[in-house]
Amino acid sequence: MSDTNIGLMRGQERSHWIRLRTLIILRWVAIFGQITALFAAQWIFGFKFHIELTYITVCISVLSNLIATFAFPENKRLSEFENLLMILFDLLQLGILLYLTGGLNNPFALLVLGPVTISAAMMRLRSAIIVGVTAIFLVTVMSEIYRPLLTASGAEMQMPGIFIFGNWAAIVIAILFIGAYSYRISSEIRSMSDALAATHMALSREQKLTDLGGVVAAAAHELGTPLATIKLASAELVDELEDQPALREDAELIRDQADRCRDILRSMGRAGKSDLHMRQAPLSTVINEAVEPHSNRGKMLHIDAEPIEGADLLHPKILRKPEIIHGLRNLVQNGVDFAAANVWIDASWDDTTITVTISDDGKGYPPHLLGRIGDPFVRRKRQEGERKERPGYEGMGLGLFIAKTLLERTGADLKFANGSDPYQDFLDPALARGAIVQVKWPRNKVDSEWGGTSPSVGKNIPIEF
Repeated sequence: MSDTNIGLMRGQERSHWIRLRTLIILRWVAIFGQITALFAAQWIFGFKFHIELTYITVCISVLSNLIATFAFPENKRLSEFENLLMILFDLLQLGILLYLTGGLNNPFALLVLGPVTISAAMMRLRSAIIVGVTAIFLVTVMSEIYRPLLTASGAEMQMPGIFIFGNWAAIVIAILFIGAYSYRISSEIRSMSDALAATHMALSREQKLTDLGGVVAAAAHELGTPLATIKLASAELVDELEDQPALREDAELIRDQADRCRDILRSMGRAGKSDLHMRQAPLSTVINEAVEPHSNRGKMLHIDAEPIEGADLLHPKILRKPEIIHGLRNLVQNGVDFAAANVWIDASWDDTTITVTISDDGKGYPPHLLGRIGDPFVRRKRQEGERKERPGYEGMGLGLFIAKTLLERTGADLKFANGSDPYQDFLDPALARGAIVQVKWPRNKVDSEWGGTSPSVGKNIPIEF
């Protein structure tokens, strides 16, 4: 999934996820609460207020709910603008009720926070700001203009001015704080949800490619013998049909087509490394497979794999998990995108860990973003000058998030640093480079011969379509 598609999903489609039926149910709950409060104020506490206008205001809300219920299908989903109109209607209806029942003297004035919180949680910033400004405007007006509540004896229910101001200030602060808090939290949840969806799509794609490679490898292996038999038989026929040119041409055609099938399978087989015998491979082989798509992008890739001094000299054979291949591929892509000319992939191992360090000779990570690397959508949109400087890069941090998520799923620990940082201990300070990322696994997590996780080897399982 491209960053552009993710951005569209985040910004334009979220508001379409809210069903009209959900808002109708919430409004029925609010209507029931309003009627209950008005009934208690009138008949239990004996307050006097403009009964006709208050119940007419509630009835308008009831009527709008009935129209929405019968005029639209149950699965109707509202657009951003329709959601905004619904919430503004509820906010204005609540404001009128508060105006008729004492303004900010009414403790239920706090309910204006409801529409503000809902808008901040499900709408874009512009719509949330409109609802918040409207709520502040209504609260400000009601602090000065309202119909007072009267007790049974006719006394006016009136708080001191300092308490009215305190209520106004508290509600305004709550609108600003709760609105901003809800919007921020909801935005982060949506970003994480989108990024995880993109991660699952990337992993699914990598798994399909790996499975397809297994199909090709198995086909190349299984068809090798019959093709060789066809080639041998056709070659003998060519020799025996010297005196029959027409049949000889047919035999030569069969031989040539057998050669062509062999070449096609050989070519396809280069991508097929997921046969049962190939679900584990040497560390350097897996790294080369991850690096291969970026080998012809104009940057020099330097790959080195050797044990840590004093460690076991045997080259580790690791599991060829799609998460490992795709995660390393994304990290290499990030290095190639930002490198000036070179990217180094250094692998090392000892008795307990396997480490892959990827570095480049670019400018390194922005220092103010180092602590946030691996979060989705951490990068702002690039200016025109930045596009010219790095024409191959259009991401917003999603690739690093996917890499980090997939590799951590396999048990890896990722650390990011800049070569210019005097406190980084990933590389020798004399080799100070640009951006550095270190991926470290406990050896028993990925080494197929150490953790007892070696896949069983046997006869290839028939593929069902």
